Amino acid sequence: QVQLVESGGGLVQAGGSLRLSCAASGRTFSNYAMGWFRQAPGKEREFIAAISRNGGGSTYYADSMKGRFTISRDNAKNTVYLQMNSLKPEDKAVYYCAEDTILHTIVVYTTDKDTYPEVWGKGTLVTVSL
Repeated sequence: QVQLVESGGGLVQAGGSLRLSCAASGRTFSNYAMGWFRQAPGKEREFIAAISRNGGGSTYYADSMKGRFTISRDNAKNTVYLQMNSLKPEDKAVYYCAEDTILHTIVVYTTDKDTYPEVWGKGTLVTVSL
């Protein structure tokens, strides 16, 4: 069974940075598009960023994340990253990674079956203090 495990969350001061990692096993990592999502307390899960399969030549970001968050992948390590800079208290959330064979599914994420990634990690908590 494919498994995704997030790490790198924790407590950071406003204005600081974190790099989240998502390690994959059980499938050929390079063949899957990857994405990052988050869910803040009392809010619905939202799309953050996506990266295409293989070399990761195409990336996509939610408008609110552009300029602060960067997604990347290292296929040799079976890992996708989310670099988060200039963090704000409102960035507090559980951050999830996910994979799908179709990049479009990740970019247009909804809870509908046809737009819901195939595999999800369990999440890592990010807390931003003042």
